[in-house]
Amino acid sequence: MDTIFAQATAMGRAGVSVVRVSGSLAHEVCAQMVGSLPEPRATGLRMVKDREGGFIDQGLILPFAGPESFTGEDVVEFHLHGSIAIMRRVLEELGSFDGVRLAEPGEFTRRALENGRLDLVQVEGLADLIEAETEAQRKQALRVLSGALGSKVDGWRRSLIRAAALLEATIDFADEDVPVDVSDEVRELLHDVEGQLLREIKGTTAAERIRTGFEVAIIGAPNVGKSTLLNRLAGREAAITSSIAGTTRDVIEVRMDLGGLPVTLLDTAGIRQSSDEIETLGVELALRRATDADLRVFLLDDGDTPPITPTGDDIVLWSKADITGKEYPAVSGKTGRGIEKLLSDIEQALAKMASSAGLATHARHASAMELARRGILNSQEILNFGPDQYDIVAAELRIGIHALEVLVGRIDAENLLDEIFASFCLGK
Repeated sequence: MDTIFAQATAMGRAGVSVVRVSGSLAHEVCAQMVGSLPEPRATGLRMVKDREGGFIDQGLILPFAGPESFTGEDVVEFHLHGSIAIMRRVLEELGSFDGVRLAEPGEFTRRALENGRLDLVQVEGLADLIEAETEAQRKQALRVLSGALGSKVDGWRRSLIRAAALLEATIDFADEDVPVDVSDEVRELLHDVEGQLLREIKGTTAAERIRTGFEVAIIGAPNVGKSTLLNRLAGREAAITSSIAGTTRDVIEVRMDLGGLPVTLLDTAGIRQSSDEIETLGVELALRRATDADLRVFLLDDGDTPPITPTGDDIVLWSKADITGKEYPAVSGKTGRGIEKLLSDIEQALAKMASSAGLATHARHASAMELARRGILNSQEILNFGPDQYDIVAAELRIGIHALEVLVGRIDAENLLDEIFASFCLGK
């Protein structure tokens, strides 16, 4: 393959910028630009020059020898002064060598996958880590990047292969007097893997919420103070407030970090019957978004009832505590009374949801695991019909094994790769 290069740090001025080069020509080309390379994994201060001997910059050079590198190939990193002009000149010089070209988005990581340095789940974990905005997202992405899910998948795959092998051995020796009943061991293997898959599938929803963000909807009647409460929670004027009822027509969203969890607060239209067509559409949207939200905060005036039935950890509050003088769960968005306790309650409710998160963080993971589990359930059912059906059981198990191999990118993942790697920058 071509040797590739790209700026690995953000474009623009910086104290230090990094250029990464990977491929079979990386050491040879970079040595021509810096005179001599340090030993692999050691840094050395070098003058960087073009092939005519023109001085470009001075910086630290860090070489890696394949396969002990991020991509699994020979790699060199230039740590240079973060000047736009320096970066442009270094990239131009690298591009002038035969067999060396600018990397495509995500190509370094794609080579790491192709060379067995990462599996597909780890690649997705790396993308999530780069996008992480909160502490919970960072921790979750690192767990995935560490290979924990890939290790689990390998364990499940080995168990299913063992079960299939036992069944196929019985089929192969069906004509011989081999009085070995493998069904008990097969059942035990399948029961164990199916249980683990089910637990991991159940944890996918919470894990995906940590990755993409929880939604908390504030709902109530018009003019009850929802927008004022949103502004107080957000710490800024995110929504228009007015004494005129029905000011909010659309859903206003505010992104926040609560206790390390990514949260989107939703300010919805006041729930009431209205002859105004636009307001009616806003009410319908409010009810729909509130129903789909992970948590609902009901803000009520005295005598109000919730417009929809609270469930689970939903929070019911009374508004205008600055006027009524009531204690929490009465709150005032105007003065901030009760807001600290409200934030604490929201954090606790979301932390409870997040505690069920597994290692699988994408809908794709859940889909592959569900397909594998379906193959196991079918196998368990057919296994009850005796040795005459073992060939069908083994075929069902192969479906499950195939689904797990697709999950980690071993086979049939090509159609996923372009979409996944498109989200990476050139230097990754």
